[in-house]
Amino acid sequence: MKKIGISIYPNRATLDENEKYLSMAHKYGFKRVFTSLLELKDNSTINDFKEINLFAKKLGMEVEVDINPRLFKQLNVSYDDLSFFKDLGAWGLRLDQGFTGKEEAQMTYNPYNLKIEIGMSSTPGRINQILQYNPKVENLMGSHNFYPHRFTGLKLSHFEKCNEIYRAKGVNTAAFITSQSGHQGASLMNEGLPTLEIHRDIPLEDQFKYYLLTNQVDDVLIGNAFASENELKKIGALFSSLYPVFNVQLSNSTTELEKEVLFNNLHYYRGDVSDYLIRSTMTRVKYREQSFEEHDTVDIHKGDILIDNNKYGQYKGETQIALTDMPNNGFINVVGHIVPEEVYLLDYLKPWSHFNFEQSD
Repeated sequence: MKKIGISIYPNRATLDENEKYLSMAHKYGFKRVFTSLLELKDNSTINDFKEINLFAKKLGMEVEVDINPRLFKQLNVSYDDLSFFKDLGAWGLRLDQGFTGKEEAQMTYNPYNLKIEIGMSSTPGRINQILQYNPKVENLMGSHNFYPHRFTGLKLSHFEKCNEIYRAKGVNTAAFITSQSGHQGASLMNEGLPTLEIHRDIPLEDQFKYYLLTNQVDDVLIGNAFASENELKKIGALFSSLYPVFNVQLSNSTTELEKEVLFNNLHYYRGDVSDYLIRSTMTRVKYREQSFEEHDTVDIHKGDILIDNNKYGQYKGETQIALTDMPNNGFINVVGHIVPEEVYLLDYLKPWSHFNFEQSD
């Protein structure tokens, strides 16, 4: 993943509120900023957008503004002169539907090297339409939409199809996740602003982990404002982390030794893949002289964290994650569980990849 970003809506909050939010996001490593001019009723509030955009620019953040053909007319701006948007403090323009392909290509040659970002979600073939007009590809980008209306977000198969088309063209891509504490968006109606419908109601960090594990897009932005500081901090930490992190709820009788095995070791997904288990086998080597007494040898469910006990002989101390339900032969301690919101992420962890466990709050 290349960059993380946030969104601001200057017509929904004060300048002071937006500046504080930008400063906080910048502190945690956020680089991109999305904002929308689509709700602009008249030109009187342009200075509000300019002031906050220039503040973000001073922080070293990259502001893209969402526009459409109607706004070009309203603002009296032509496709071959984008100086208005440069003066507005924009780093790039996100073009809503309504262009033919020729205009997008023409705009990529602007002398300010403003990035021209196109929507990927509705018409993934749009990129081919633009490429036939020989754009300056390094200034061409793509991003998915976000969806404020519940049940209208993208399904995974369509999302993946769109990404495949754009990746094949070497175009930078982006998608949105939604804060569970943010209520501002481009429109007043807002039931969250994710790209994928499956993400709408789960914690922000668990949405973000999907993108880290799948590498489906280059950049990920929080679609609504304002995300909480705790959310921003968690996303910043995950973005800078070398390895994926799974949150774990411990069983009541998990021992101190088992906690050490889980949280003080870098784990890896063994390469000879099983339908039933993700195996992290080096812990059985490191702790072969330790005793793993039998406890919680209950039936196993997907997402359970397992450590083989003394009854399993040479396997004692091996750490595993269950990929499916299965019976327990009494040789396996169920020491914890992946938090429910993250169990689906196990399907995206690749063999031989490393990962860490973290105790859930």
